[in-house]
Amino acid sequence: MNGMKPGMEVGRQETIDVKVTKDMFASFEGNVVHPVYSTVSMVYHMEWVSRKIILPFLEEHEEGMGASVSVKHLDAAPLNTNVRLTATLTEYKDHQVITEVEAYREEGQLIGKGTVKQVILPKEVIEKRTGQLHG
Repeated sequence: MNGMKPGMEVGRQETIDVKVTKDMFASFEGNVVHPVYSTVSMVYHMEWVSRKIILPFLEEHEEGMGASVSVKHLDAAPLNTNVRLTATLTEYKDHQVITEVEAYREEGQLIGKGTVKQVILPKEVIEKRTGQLHG
Protein backbone atom coordinates (compact mmCIF):
# COMPACT_ATOMS: atom_id res chain seq x y z
CA MET A 1 0.00 0.00 0.00
CA ASN A 2 2.91 2.28 -0.67
CA GLY A 3 1.99 4.07 -3.86
CA MET A 4 1.13 3.62 -7.47
CA LYS A 5 2.18 0.89 -9.88
CA PRO A 6 5.68 1.40 -11.32
CA GLY A 7 6.35 2.96 -14.68
CA MET A 8 4.85 6.44 -14.45
CA GLU A 9 7.76 8.66 -15.38
CA VAL A 10 8.35 12.35 -16.04
CA GLY A 11 7.78 13.10 -19.70
CA ARG A 12 4.77 10.77 -20.03
CA GLN A 13 2.09 12.35 -22.23
CA GLU A 14 -1.60 11.91 -22.88
CA THR A 15 -3.78 13.69 -25.43
CA ILE A 16 -7.49 14.26 -25.95
CA ASP A 17 -9.28 15.80 -28.92
CA VAL A 18 -12.50 17.75 -28.49
CA LYS A 19 -14.76 19.62 -30.87
CA VAL A 20 -16.23 22.86 -29.51
CA THR A 21 -19.99 22.52 -29.03
CA LYS A 22 -22.58 25.03 -27.84
CA ASP A 23 -22.59 23.53 -24.35
CA MET A 24 -18.89 24.52 -24.08
CA PHE A 25 -19.62 28.22 -24.74
CA ALA A 26 -18.74 30.86 -22.16
CA SER A 27 -22.04 31.34 -20.35
CA PHE A 28 -23.47 32.15 -16.96
CA GLU A 29 -26.93 31.18 -15.71
CA GLY A 30 -27.79 29.92 -19.19
CA ASN A 31 -26.85 33.17 -20.95
CA VAL A 32 -24.06 32.94 -23.49
CA VAL A 33 -21.49 35.69 -22.97
CA HIS A 34 -19.20 34.63 -25.83
CA PRO A 35 -20.00 31.90 -28.40
CA VAL A 36 -16.55 30.32 -28.00
CA TYR A 37 -14.81 27.59 -25.96
CA SER A 38 -15.08 28.68 -22.35
CA THR A 39 -12.34 28.74 -19.74
CA VAL A 40 -14.50 26.41 -17.62
CA SER A 41 -14.59 23.85 -20.43
CA MET A 42 -10.85 24.21 -20.97
CA VAL A 43 -10.20 23.55 -17.27
CA TYR A 44 -12.46 20.47 -17.40
CA HIS A 45 -10.58 19.07 -20.38
CA MET A 46 -7.20 19.91 -18.82
CA GLU A 47 -8.18 17.98 -15.70
CA TRP A 48 -9.44 15.06 -17.81
CA VAL A 49 -6.28 14.76 -19.94
CA SER A 50 -4.19 15.00 -16.76
CA ARG A 51 -6.26 12.24 -15.15
CA LYS A 52 -5.43 10.02 -18.13
CA ILE A 53 -1.77 10.28 -17.06
CA ILE A 54 -2.45 8.50 -13.75
CA LEU A 55 -5.21 6.03 -14.68
CA PRO A 56 -3.00 3.11 -15.80
CA PHE A 57 -0.92 3.38 -12.63
CA LEU A 58 -3.55 3.58 -9.90
CA GLU A 59 -3.62 0.63 -7.54
CA GLU A 60 -7.02 -0.90 -6.71
CA HIS A 61 -7.14 0.94 -3.37
CA GLU A 62 -6.09 4.34 -4.79
CA GLU A 63 -7.74 7.29 -6.50
CA GLY A 64 -6.63 10.70 -7.67
CA MET A 65 -8.09 13.98 -6.47
CA GLY A 66 -7.67 17.32 -8.15
CA ALA A 67 -5.76 19.68 -5.90
CA SER A 68 -5.18 22.77 -8.06
CA VAL A 69 -5.43 24.10 -11.58
CA SER A 70 -3.67 27.15 -12.99
CA VAL A 71 -4.74 28.18 -16.49
CA LYS A 72 -3.98 30.93 -18.98
CA HIS A 73 -6.65 31.22 -21.68
CA LEU A 74 -4.79 32.80 -24.59
CA ASP A 75 -7.06 32.71 -27.63
CA ALA A 76 -10.60 31.87 -28.75
CA ALA A 77 -11.98 28.71 -30.34
CA PRO A 78 -15.40 29.12 -31.97
CA LEU A 79 -18.11 26.51 -32.56
CA ASN A 80 -16.95 23.29 -34.27
CA THR A 81 -13.25 24.07 -33.75
CA ASN A 82 -11.15 20.99 -33.11
CA VAL A 83 -9.02 21.41 -30.00
CA ARG A 84 -6.21 19.08 -28.95
CA LEU A 85 -5.11 19.07 -25.33
CA THR A 86 -1.85 17.42 -24.32
CA ALA A 87 -0.73 16.80 -20.75
CA THR A 88 2.92 16.15 -19.91
CA LEU A 89 3.95 14.74 -16.54
CA THR A 90 6.53 17.12 -15.09
CA GLU A 91 6.74 15.99 -11.47
CA TYR A 92 5.68 13.03 -9.33
CA LYS A 93 6.68 12.92 -5.68
CA ASP A 94 5.09 12.58 -2.28
CA HIS A 95 1.83 11.35 -3.85
CA GLN A 96 1.54 14.55 -5.89
CA VAL A 97 1.32 14.47 -9.67
CA ILE A 98 2.01 17.68 -11.60
CA THR A 99 1.20 17.99 -15.29
CA GLU A 100 1.71 20.83 -17.75
CA VAL A 101 -1.13 21.04 -20.27
CA GLU A 102 -1.37 22.82 -23.61
CA ALA A 103 -4.47 23.32 -25.75
CA TYR A 104 -4.13 23.97 -29.49
CA ARG A 105 -6.65 24.77 -32.21
CA GLU A 106 -6.49 22.46 -35.19
CA GLU A 107 -4.33 24.83 -37.24
CA GLY A 108 -1.71 24.84 -34.50
CA GLN A 109 -2.58 28.02 -32.60
CA LEU A 110 -1.92 27.75 -28.84
CA ILE A 111 -5.16 28.76 -27.11
CA GLY A 112 -4.43 27.75 -23.54
CA LYS A 113 -1.82 26.41 -21.18
CA GLY A 114 -1.86 25.42 -17.58
CA THR A 115 -0.69 23.29 -14.70
CA VAL A 116 -2.79 20.61 -13.01
CA LYS A 117 -1.92 19.08 -9.64
CA GLN A 118 -3.45 15.81 -8.51
CA VAL A 119 -2.96 14.01 -5.22
CA ILE A 120 -3.00 10.21 -5.08
CA LEU A 121 -4.74 8.95 -1.94
CA PRO A 122 -6.20 5.74 -0.60
CA LYS A 123 -9.88 5.52 -1.54
CA GLU A 124 -10.81 5.20 2.15
CA VAL A 125 -9.21 8.58 2.88
CA ILE A 126 -11.12 10.18 0.01
CA GLU A 127 -14.38 8.57 1.16
CA LYS A 128 -13.86 9.94 4.67
CA ARG A 129 -13.16 13.43 3.32
CA THR A 130 -16.11 13.49 0.95
CA GLY A 131 -18.37 11.80 3.50
CA GLN A 132 -17.62 14.61 5.96
CA LEU A 133 -18.60 17.15 3.34
CA HIS A 134 -21.91 15.44 2.67
CA GLY A 135 -22.65 14.05 6.07
